[in-house]
Amino acid sequence: MFIDEGRRAEEADVAEYYAGEREVWGFVPNYAACFAPRPQVAHAWRALNGTIRSGMDRRRYEIASIGAARAVRSTYCTAAHSTALRDVCGDEEAVRAIAGGAGLSPVDEAVLRFAGKVATDAASIEQTDVDELRALGLSDADVADVVYAAAARAFFTAVLDGLGARLDEQTAAVFDPDLRDAMVVGRPPADPAA
Repeated sequence: MFIDEGRRAEEADVAEYYAGEREVWGFVPNYAACFAPRPQVAHAWRALNGTIRSGMDRRRYEIASIGAARAVRSTYCTAAHSTALRDVCGDEEAVRAIAGGAGLSPVDEAVLRFAGKVATDAASIEQTDVDELRALGLSDADVADVVYAAAARAFFTAVLDGLGARLDEQTAAVFDPDLRDAMVVGRPPADPAA
């Protein structure tokens, strides 16, 4: 981390935020320190992200999030959403296809690519990009959901990478080494505890 907010861990608002993160994950993720200066930003983020995720197909949400994360070179979010795609959605095959760069369905490949374009250069989106998704069966609401997921992920990844958060050892450890290495698209994972 580029900032040292661990000193605030005993302050009531930060301690409450960290306790909530520990309850969700079983540990305090490295990204939590990014929000220690203003835990209310983390709460607002969680509400926004939860609203986006709850309004769309969970598997598509994870693929869009991975597409955005990979495009902006966020190892943290690439691995975290690959974990959810595998464990929550039950789709390890898609995780391996994304990591290997081939083997996704045309719809998944288009969503992955479109989300990456939204995250890196939304102004370059053209009608033809949306038409491609429509031709593959996505409704206008589906397209908007992919945009929401990718745009929200771009915010979160910028906060984490801008403040130097590194993927937690606990999350990195849930993948075999080859697959984990394929997810390192930017900042490397945190060093294992000695």
